[in-house]
Amino acid sequence: MTTYVLVHGGFTDSWYWGETAALLERDGHRVLLVELPSTGTDPATLGGLVEDAAETRRVIDSAGEPVVLVGHSSGGMVITEVADHPGIAHTVYVSAMWPQRGAAVGDVLAQMPPMEWTVPNSDGTAVAVTSDVEVAHRYLCADLDPARVPEWHAGLMFSGTRGMATPSSAPDRAHPTTYVVLEQDRAIPVQAQEAMATGADRIERLGTGHVPQLTDPDGLAAVLARVPVPARPSIPVNAAAGNAGG
Repeated sequence: MTTYVLVHGGFTDSWYWGETAALLERDGHRVLLVELPSTGTDPATLGGLVEDAAETRRVIDSAGEPVVLVGHSSGGMVITEVADHPGIAHTVYVSAMWPQRGAAVGDVLAQMPPMEWTVPNSDGTAVAVTSDVEVAHRYLCADLDPARVPEWHAGLMFSGTRGMATPSSAPDRAHPTTYVVLEQDRAIPVQAQEAMATGADRIERLGTGHVPQLTDPDGLAAVLARVPVPARPSIPVNAAAGNAGG
Protein backbone atom coordinates (compact mmCIF):
# COMPACT_ATOMS: atom_id res chain seq x y z
CA MET A 1 0.00 0.00 0.00
CA THR A 2 1.19 3.50 -0.86
CA THR A 3 0.04 6.75 0.69
CA TYR A 4 -0.52 9.51 -1.86
CA VAL A 5 -0.82 13.20 -1.04
CA LEU A 6 -2.53 14.94 -3.97
CA VAL A 7 -2.13 18.69 -4.52
CA HIS A 8 -4.46 20.47 -6.94
CA GLY A 9 -3.54 23.44 -9.12
CA GLY A 10 -5.19 26.82 -9.57
CA PHE A 11 -8.84 27.71 -10.10
CA THR A 12 -10.13 24.59 -8.39
CA ASP A 13 -9.93 22.54 -5.23
CA SER A 14 -9.39 18.86 -4.44
CA TRP A 15 -12.59 17.72 -6.18
CA TYR A 16 -10.49 17.50 -9.36
CA TRP A 17 -8.80 14.45 -7.85
CA GLY A 18 -12.03 12.66 -6.92
CA GLU A 19 -12.14 9.96 -9.60
CA THR A 20 -8.40 9.32 -9.53
CA ALA A 21 -8.38 9.14 -5.74
CA ALA A 22 -11.26 6.66 -5.75
CA LEU A 23 -9.39 4.40 -8.19
CA LEU A 24 -6.25 4.44 -6.06
CA GLU A 25 -8.27 3.69 -2.92
CA ARG A 26 -10.07 0.87 -4.71
CA ASP A 27 -6.69 -0.76 -5.27
CA GLY A 28 -5.82 -0.55 -1.58
CA HIS A 29 -3.88 2.68 -1.47
CA ARG A 30 -4.39 5.55 0.94
CA VAL A 31 -5.11 9.04 -0.43
CA LEU A 32 -4.86 12.38 1.36
CA LEU A 33 -6.09 15.53 -0.40
CA VAL A 34 -4.67 19.02 0.09
CA GLU A 35 -6.94 22.06 -0.05
CA LEU A 36 -4.76 25.01 -1.05
CA PRO A 37 -5.51 28.35 0.65
CA SER A 38 -4.63 30.19 -2.58
CA THR A 39 -7.85 29.12 -4.34
CA GLY A 40 -11.43 29.81 -3.40
CA THR A 41 -14.59 31.75 -4.12
CA ASP A 42 -13.69 34.94 -2.19
CA PRO A 43 -10.58 36.76 -3.49
CA ALA A 44 -10.24 38.69 -0.22
CA THR A 45 -9.50 35.53 1.76
CA LEU A 46 -6.97 33.83 -0.51
CA GLY A 47 -3.47 32.93 0.60
CA GLY A 48 -0.28 32.51 -1.38
CA LEU A 49 2.64 30.15 -1.80
CA VAL A 50 3.66 30.37 1.85
CA GLU A 51 0.22 29.32 3.07
CA ASP A 52 -0.07 26.62 0.41
CA ALA A 53 3.26 25.13 1.44
CA ALA A 54 2.34 25.21 5.13
CA GLU A 55 -0.93 23.37 4.49
CA THR A 56 0.82 20.78 2.34
CA ARG A 57 3.42 20.17 5.03
CA ARG A 58 0.62 19.73 7.55
CA VAL A 59 -1.04 17.05 5.43
CA ILE A 60 2.26 15.22 4.89
CA ASP A 61 2.90 15.36 8.63
CA SER A 62 -0.53 13.87 9.28
CA ALA A 63 0.25 10.81 7.14
CA GLY A 64 2.67 9.42 9.71
CA GLU A 65 4.50 7.49 6.98
CA PRO A 66 6.39 8.21 3.74
CA VAL A 67 4.17 9.55 0.97
CA VAL A 68 4.13 10.00 -2.78
CA LEU A 69 3.52 13.72 -3.20
CA VAL A 70 1.70 14.62 -6.43
CA GLY A 71 1.20 18.14 -7.78
CA HIS A 72 -0.84 19.25 -10.78
CA SER A 73 -0.33 22.45 -12.78
CA SER A 74 0.53 25.37 -10.44
CA GLY A 75 0.53 22.83 -7.62
CA GLY A 76 4.04 22.13 -8.84
CA MET A 77 5.15 25.38 -7.20
CA VAL A 78 3.84 24.04 -3.90
CA ILE A 79 5.39 20.57 -4.03
CA THR A 80 8.72 22.13 -5.01
CA GLU A 81 8.54 24.37 -1.95
CA VAL A 82 8.22 21.41 0.44
CA ALA A 83 10.77 19.15 -1.30
CA ASP A 84 12.92 18.88 1.81
CA HIS A 85 10.18 17.30 3.93
CA PRO A 86 11.52 13.99 5.33
CA GLY A 87 8.16 12.32 4.83
CA ILE A 88 8.32 12.41 1.02
CA ALA A 89 9.37 9.17 -0.69
CA HIS A 90 8.72 10.34 -4.27
CA THR A 91 7.44 13.52 -5.91
CA VAL A 92 5.29 13.51 -9.06
CA TYR A 93 4.70 16.55 -11.28
CA VAL A 94 1.60 16.24 -13.49
CA SER A 95 2.04 18.90 -16.19
CA ALA A 96 3.12 20.99 -13.23
CA MET A 97 5.26 24.08 -12.79
CA TRP A 98 8.73 23.15 -11.60
CA PRO A 99 10.58 26.35 -10.73
CA GLN A 100 14.27 26.85 -10.32
CA ARG A 101 15.38 28.21 -6.95
CA GLY A 102 14.49 31.90 -6.73
CA ALA A 103 11.90 31.80 -9.53
CA ALA A 104 8.33 32.92 -8.90
CA VAL A 105 5.15 31.93 -10.72
CA GLY A 106 5.56 34.92 -13.02
CA ASP A 107 9.04 33.78 -14.01
CA VAL A 108 7.74 30.33 -14.93
CA LEU A 109 4.81 31.79 -16.89
CA ALA A 110 7.16 34.10 -18.79
CA GLN A 111 8.58 31.01 -20.49
CA MET A 112 5.16 30.13 -21.91
CA PRO A 113 2.66 31.71 -24.31
CA PRO A 114 0.25 34.27 -22.78
CA MET A 115 -2.58 32.69 -20.77
CA GLU A 116 -5.42 33.97 -22.93
CA TRP A 117 -7.93 31.93 -20.93
CA THR A 118 -7.48 33.88 -17.68
CA VAL A 119 -8.80 37.26 -16.51
CA PRO A 120 -7.94 39.31 -13.39
CA ASN A 121 -10.64 40.46 -11.01
CA SER A 122 -11.41 44.16 -10.62
CA ASP A 123 -8.74 44.96 -8.02
CA GLY A 124 -6.06 42.56 -9.21
CA THR A 125 -6.11 40.42 -6.07
CA ALA A 126 -7.09 37.28 -7.95
CA VAL A 127 -7.33 35.69 -11.37
CA ALA A 128 -10.19 33.63 -12.79
CA VAL A 129 -10.73 31.45 -15.81
CA THR A 130 -12.50 33.29 -18.62
CA SER A 131 -16.28 33.28 -18.62
CA ASP A 132 -16.11 32.24 -22.28
CA VAL A 133 -16.86 28.55 -21.81
CA GLU A 134 -15.71 27.64 -25.31
CA VAL A 135 -12.30 29.24 -24.83
CA ALA A 136 -11.87 27.66 -21.40
CA HIS A 137 -12.83 24.26 -22.77
CA ARG A 138 -10.41 24.57 -25.69
CA TYR A 139 -7.39 25.47 -23.57
CA LEU A 140 -7.96 23.46 -20.42
CA CYS A 141 -9.83 20.31 -21.34
CA ALA A 142 -10.64 19.98 -25.03
CA ASP A 143 -10.85 16.23 -24.46
CA LEU A 144 -13.56 16.51 -21.79
CA ASP A 145 -17.01 15.22 -22.75
CA PRO A 146 -18.96 18.35 -23.84
CA ALA A 147 -21.86 17.25 -21.64
CA ARG A 148 -19.63 17.71 -18.57
CA VAL A 149 -18.22 21.09 -19.55
CA PRO A 150 -20.93 23.39 -18.08
CA GLU A 151 -20.69 21.78 -14.64
CA TRP A 152 -16.88 21.82 -14.79
CA HIS A 153 -16.76 25.49 -15.76
CA ALA A 154 -19.33 26.52 -13.15
CA GLY A 155 -17.19 24.95 -10.43
CA LEU A 156 -14.03 26.92 -11.19
CA MET A 157 -12.74 29.37 -8.59
CA PHE A 158 -10.41 32.32 -8.10
CA SER A 159 -6.66 31.94 -7.68
CA GLY A 160 -5.02 34.60 -5.53
CA THR A 161 -2.24 36.76 -6.94
CA ARG A 162 -0.63 37.57 -3.58
CA GLY A 163 1.89 34.76 -3.83
CA MET A 164 2.67 35.07 -7.52
CA ALA A 165 5.79 37.14 -6.86
CA THR A 166 7.03 34.91 -4.04
CA PRO A 167 10.32 33.30 -5.14
CA SER A 168 10.59 29.54 -4.79
CA SER A 169 13.04 28.37 -2.16
CA ALA A 170 13.26 25.03 -4.05
CA PRO A 171 15.07 23.27 -1.20
CA ASP A 172 17.27 20.28 -1.91
CA ARG A 173 15.41 16.98 -1.93
CA ALA A 174 16.56 13.51 -0.94
CA HIS A 175 14.02 11.54 -2.96
CA PRO A 176 13.37 10.76 -6.66
CA THR A 177 10.92 12.57 -8.93
CA THR A 178 8.64 11.71 -11.84
CA TYR A 179 7.29 14.17 -14.41
CA VAL A 180 4.05 13.29 -16.23
CA VAL A 181 3.91 15.01 -19.62
CA LEU A 182 0.37 15.59 -20.92
CA GLU A 183 0.78 15.40 -24.67
CA GLN A 184 -2.39 17.32 -25.66
CA ASP A 185 -2.06 20.06 -23.04
CA ARG A 186 -2.75 23.61 -24.25
CA ALA A 187 -2.57 25.30 -20.84
CA ILE A 188 1.04 24.31 -20.13
CA PRO A 189 2.47 23.58 -23.59
CA VAL A 190 4.24 20.28 -24.15
CA GLN A 191 7.50 22.08 -24.97
CA ALA A 192 7.45 23.77 -21.55
CA GLN A 193 6.64 20.49 -19.85
CA GLU A 194 9.49 18.72 -21.60
CA ALA A 195 11.91 21.44 -20.52
CA MET A 196 10.87 21.13 -16.88
CA ALA A 197 10.88 17.33 -17.08
CA THR A 198 14.63 17.29 -17.78
CA GLY A 199 15.19 17.49 -14.04
CA ALA A 200 13.13 14.37 -13.30
CA ASP A 201 14.41 10.87 -12.58
CA ARG A 202 11.49 9.37 -14.52
CA ILE A 203 9.17 10.66 -17.24
CA GLU A 204 5.70 9.29 -17.96
CA ARG A 205 3.32 10.43 -20.70
CA LEU A 206 -0.44 10.62 -21.08
CA GLY A 207 -2.22 11.59 -24.31
CA THR A 208 -4.60 14.02 -22.61
CA GLY A 209 -5.27 17.70 -22.17
CA HIS A 210 -4.58 19.59 -18.97
CA VAL A 211 -7.00 17.76 -16.66
CA PRO A 212 -6.46 13.99 -16.91
CA GLN A 213 -8.12 13.69 -13.49
CA LEU A 214 -11.39 14.29 -15.37
CA THR A 215 -10.65 12.94 -18.84
CA ASP A 216 -8.52 9.86 -18.09
CA PRO A 217 -8.60 9.10 -14.37
CA ASP A 218 -7.83 5.43 -15.06
CA GLY A 219 -4.70 6.29 -17.01
CA LEU A 220 -3.54 8.78 -14.40
CA ALA A 221 -4.17 6.36 -11.54
CA ALA A 222 -2.16 3.71 -13.41
CA VAL A 223 0.74 6.14 -13.86
CA LEU A 224 0.72 6.99 -10.15
CA ALA A 225 0.52 3.32 -9.18
CA ARG A 226 3.70 2.68 -11.19
CA VAL A 227 5.74 5.20 -9.22
CA PRO A 228 8.48 3.27 -7.43
CA VAL A 229 8.42 3.77 -3.69
CA PRO A 230 11.58 2.68 -1.86
CA ALA A 231 11.13 0.86 1.41
CA ARG A 232 11.62 3.38 4.19
CA PRO A 233 10.87 3.35 7.91
CA SER A 234 7.97 5.31 9.28
CA ILE A 235 8.62 8.98 9.95
CA PRO A 236 9.01 9.63 13.70
CA VAL A 237 6.27 11.92 14.96
CA ASN A 238 8.74 14.31 16.58
CA ALA A 239 10.76 14.62 13.35
CA ALA A 240 7.69 15.41 11.28
CA ALA A 241 6.40 17.90 13.81
CA GLY A 242 9.75 19.62 13.99
CA ASN A 243 9.68 20.19 10.24
CA ALA A 244 6.14 21.51 10.04
CA GLY A 245 5.56 24.99 8.72
CA GLY A 246 9.11 25.52 7.55
